[in-house]
Amino acid sequence: MPETTSHPYVGMWHTADGRVRHELLPGGRYVEARGTRESAYTGRYTVTGDHIDYVDDTGFTADGDFIQGVLHHGGMVLRRVE
Repeated sequence: MPETTSHPYVGMWHTADGRVRHELLPGGRYVEARGTRESAYTGRYTVTGDHIDYVDDTGFTADGDFIQGVLHHGGMVLRRVE
């Protein structure tokens, strides 16, 4: 993924209830918040086309897909915060 803030997937994504929030940072890092835990998970991500791969700082891996501007990840649906 290019290291630029203009990439369409960089930014904040959240579930409809706001409980889970993914902040995709420029440079390939992310911060995931869960409820009141603002940095529940941190790590790196790569985007290939519309697919995202996550590796958290403990080595856990996960992935997801951007489908029509919506992030589908781990059974969750996250929408971009504008």
